[in-house]
Amino acid sequence: MMKKLLAALFVCLSAASAWAGVKIEHWIAPSGARVYFVETHALPILDVEVNFTAGTAYDAADKAGVAGLTRGLLDAGAGGLDEEKIAGRLVDIGARLSGTTDHDRAGLNLRTLSSKAEKESALDLMRVLLAQPAFPEAVLAREKARLISAIQEADTRPDSIAAKRFARAMYPDHPYGLHSTVESVGRITRDDLASFHRDHYSARRAVVSLIGDVTRAEAERIAQQLTEALPAGKADGDLPAVRMPSKGTHKVAHPAAQSHIHIGLPAIRRTDPDYYALLVGNYTLGGGGFVSRLMKEVREKRGYAYSVHSYFAPRRFEGPFQIGLQTKREQAGDALKVAGEVLAGFMKDGPTEKELAAAKKNLINGQALRIDSNAKLIGYLSAIGFYGLPLTYLDDFPAKVGAVTAKDVREAFARHVKPSSLVTVVVASD
Repeated sequence: MMKKLLAALFVCLSAASAWAGVKIEHWIAPSGARVYFVETHALPILDVEVNFTAGTAYDAADKAGVAGLTRGLLDAGAGGLDEEKIAGRLVDIGARLSGTTDHDRAGLNLRTLSSKAEKESALDLMRVLLAQPAFPEAVLAREKARLISAIQEADTRPDSIAAKRFARAMYPDHPYGLHSTVESVGRITRDDLASFHRDHYSARRAVVSLIGDVTRAEAERIAQQLTEALPAGKADGDLPAVRMPSKGTHKVAHPAAQSHIHIGLPAIRRTDPDYYALLVGNYTLGGGGFVSRLMKEVREKRGYAYSVHSYFAPRRFEGPFQIGLQTKREQAGDALKVAGEVLAGFMKDGPTEKELAAAKKNLINGQALRIDSNAKLIGYLSAIGFYGLPLTYLDDFPAKVGAVTAKDVREAFARHVKPSSLVTVVVASD
């Protein structure tokens, strides 16, 4: 659990000690794509990630699932190649291709040898997949069936039900609250995928990140070649503003023995200057595992839950702050009361100097473990590019974290965690 929480919290962070002095270069390609590049020749490898403002938040409400299927089928056929031939070509050249989709973005990642023949073959394949996806009907039907089956299975599990209900409660009027359903996926056609690709997979919505064994001149050529044939697309920045929800508790019946509880609200954009204070403060509240206040009060002192946590998940627009726990259904009310008291106490008094020092030490010293390979670093580089963070972000991190005071934490929590907007979801409640 802690690894997941840290990943959510530190998706854009890195160990600046290992990266101190590393030069991140940035430019705009002639195609209009934003490019971020780190040149390193330590290994004969090149990592490339191309992301688009094309996450699930850009789904139409009645066809939620289009963004994920569009990204998922990019390597299912393109340029006259079917998915079997694409997979075979990747094996032949020793390259690895994968992709991700989250609320804000979607894209492809490529790892290839930097030797000329393998590199050019891998990059040519990536260019074709990005610009000329075929979205074959048979593969779409197969993937829709797979997705519908996964949704049906997930909708029986209390943890999945709680997560979806919590998102809807936090974002009742915003695409961040959407989830794909059996019905919405059933409506999706090949034309929907082609249309979504045409609108969202454009160069001006693209961020190209490169790390590895190529020169700046090669990187410029690669970035342009990957993006010059992309569709014209729609303009960026077309999501509505996030409105704060009203405080409330939503109870969902379920026969599970354990109640699944989420508490939270929309809280912070990734570019918000309060990010560091919230990051440091949350370590003490519920992000620091066994040293966190929530863990001590809810689990250790009262035995209400095996695990309890809190985190901020900043996004392009206001991402959630969440407290989560599971507890016996008959003691859900008591556990909720304690969690609320811990949050209120923390917001009133903030971290002690001892807690503050421990949080900052852990956050700063722990970074190196999360950036020990180019494969990990490419993710941080792409986040810097996608969210428009400073090129010195990695070097600045220790100083920014180290400068946070207890007063900063209290004031940041007061600005972003409004009790009047806290929503609570309890699945399997008595």
